[in-house]
Amino acid sequence: MHDQVLQSLWKVAQGKWDTGVLPSAENLARARASLPSTLPEKGVGLDAVQQHILNDIVPAFNGGSISPNYYGFITGGVTPAALFADNVVSAYDQNVQVHLTNHSIVTDVEFNALGLLADLFELDRSQWHNGTFTTGATASNILGLACGREYVLRQAADQKGLQVKSVGESGLFEVLHALGLSGIQVLSTLPHSSLVKAAGILGIGRANVRNIAQSENPLKFDLEQLERELARTDKVSIVAISSGEVNTGRFATTAEDLLQIRQLCDKYGAWLHADGAFGIFGRILKDGPEFATVKRGSQGLELMDSITGDGHKLLNVPYDCGFFFCRHPDLAVNVFQNANAAYLAAGPSDGPAIPSPLNIGIENSRRFRALPVYASLLFYGKNGYRSMLERQIALARGIYDWIFDHPEYVALPRTSSKADLLDQTFMSVLFRAKDDTLNSQLSQKINATSRMFVSGTSWDGAPATRVAISNWRVDVERDLQLVTEVLDEVVRS
Repeated sequence: MHDQVLQSLWKVAQGKWDTGVLPSAENLARARASLPSTLPEKGVGLDAVQQHILNDIVPAFNGGSISPNYYGFITGGVTPAALFADNVVSAYDQNVQVHLTNHSIVTDVEFNALGLLADLFELDRSQWHNGTFTTGATASNILGLACGREYVLRQAADQKGLQVKSVGESGLFEVLHALGLSGIQVLSTLPHSSLVKAAGILGIGRANVRNIAQSENPLKFDLEQLERELARTDKVSIVAISSGEVNTGRFATTAEDLLQIRQLCDKYGAWLHADGAFGIFGRILKDGPEFATVKRGSQGLELMDSITGDGHKLLNVPYDCGFFFCRHPDLAVNVFQNANAAYLAAGPSDGPAIPSPLNIGIENSRRFRALPVYASLLFYGKNGYRSMLERQIALARGIYDWIFDHPEYVALPRTSSKADLLDQTFMSVLFRAKDDTLNSQLSQKINATSRMFVSGTSWDGAPATRVAISNWRVDVERDLQLVTEVLDEVVRS
């Protein structure tokens, strides 16, 4: 029975998704009604649990990562190699927290996977073969701002000729008070909500995430305003780059922009962090005119102090998986070290100097989330991931091409020409209906078809709809036909 269940699940995960992208109201109601109101005194047995989950719970799941037409929330799928590896992870249930070379290979595999990721993104291993795997981009942004917080306060202390202990040791208020500072600010343009959340968690404060955008372009930095903020003597600053804005997929900077920002950060002792949850994948594209604008937008990330990335988006590995790169690994140890636990100390090692993950990240006990990444990278290689991304971009551009010419839709952001719009398109499509009444319900009407799923959002103060293409199953011709059929159907109805 157990083997049959596993084979069935494998077919579901890797086969064609024939049911609706969203569960029916009946299946949702039946699933909710099946949930026990109290814990039974006596267990029901494995077979009963399996049947309950498969027959009652699973039909109320959405297509999510399984359907190629689930375009909400930048939801990746799970590649065959990653699915296999994730089953191994569950079966062996390794705890990846301490680097113990004579006990397990898991920390070596994680370290190797980080190096493979650096190779994929064309980051020099001599500077970037460090970091950690996290639960996602939110956790990685917390790590980036936490390391940045430590760095900028240390820089301020050096400038004042003072010696202070780390925030992790002394506390944020005590260090700020000792340095005569009123706080820390994060300077960005259209930052993702997870960056604002990270600022709130770390005591920086959501209100101290400042928009430093040009008035005529909300993504681009106003460099004069940026320098004025960096020059303040009452606050220290972290600069956060949106490497792939969440609604449009567009980039905030080019390599030339980042060089100027890097120079300003060095001048004023600021930390430079990139939220590259999905934008970092632009670096895997080949040089050439077809993807030149996207490639240019992702260049310069090697100038960062830290980089956030998401595994469960364009890398197409299971939830929950993010990654974090940092050029200053000692800072992470100062912030996240698991002190006063001798029983968690690493043993002697004859291999590479691999830090224990519990000392450079949030968690102590950790799932072996690096193994699906490792497996999928080996399975696809650079060329495989590049081909996948090219298909995703081709579909996004095909949808935009159709929307631009449609009499009932408006492609966003508004651009001077279709050629310019397509040239800037990465893997997101943003649009609205021309009819205000329809536009206010557009995403709901699209999702009600259950043939595809989109996210409702806002742009220029009005409702908008976003299609985010990130699944490895993308088939440009098939999916473009489905999307245009649904959008036409919604307008006609």
